[in-house]
Amino acid sequence: MWQTRVKLFLKKILLCIMLISPVLAEKTQKSKPRIQQATQYKAVNDISQYWISEKLDGMRGYWDGKQLFTRQGNKIHNPSWFTKDWPTISMDGELWVARDEFQSTVSCVRRIKINDDCWRNVRFMIFDLPNHKATFTDRIKMMKNLTSNTQSNYLHMIQQVQLKNNQQLDQLLTNIISKQGEGLMVHKANSYYYVGRSSNLMKFKKVQDAEAIVIAYIGGKGKYKGMLGAITVQTETGIIFNIGSGFSDNERANPPAIGSTITYKYNGKTKANIPRFARFFRIRNKE
Repeated sequence: MWQTRVKLFLKKILLCIMLISPVLAEKTQKSKPRIQQATQYKAVNDISQYWISEKLDGMRGYWDGKQLFTRQGNKIHNPSWFTKDWPTISMDGELWVARDEFQSTVSCVRRIKINDDCWRNVRFMIFDLPNHKATFTDRIKMMKNLTSNTQSNYLHMIQQVQLKNNQQLDQLLTNIISKQGEGLMVHKANSYYYVGRSSNLMKFKKVQDAEAIVIAYIGGKGKYKGMLGAITVQTETGIIFNIGSGFSDNERANPPAIGSTITYKYNGKTKANIPRFARFFRIRNKE
């Protein structure tokens, strides 16, 4: 008799678990925003068919009409006054303070405990409307209307311009880089918002290269265990940093010798004069 009661009791518990678990899963599941991603820039024949904007050095943000999220789907803990009176439609953009202020932007935005003072320097610079079924040119008009009709000092639209030729594009990139900017975004005018990576949206950065001396090795992990993970290098001005990308498997097995001079590529520098996104290019040929 007691065995039958135990079996019935266990069945009830199992049924409760089956009923509750979907609800718990729904509450704990973190879904990433369905956003468009850019590809690397490839020269086009007619640049006048594209809109050009500055690639801001900030943190990607997604407004779902009620709350801000990161591109990974994490909730952003912002002050309530920051998003007061914002439109109740989805907006894709960049949380940004100023050029060359990436670290201060991220350190503010990622805090769980809100710091009102640092948030007063942040702006949400929108560059697209994910749920609007219109061409990018039409979406630009919508964004202009949204930002102009919204009474908020913290919601702005990234400036979009059109150019006549590739020479103007190169000149604009040079100008942005000279002002500590990161690069440009090139967006096809007649394209629709596409979830995922799209060639209709390209990022255009200026790649630079320089030389440095290898002074140490850092061991690899995972598939590179027992091989090179990164090299520590020193520039002629004394700047020391690590380079962990750009190596082939053969180069990781046979790394540049300590004391050798290598060429690396990078995209601009930090305030501490450390190259951004440095990657190995080659060992400098002996002269």
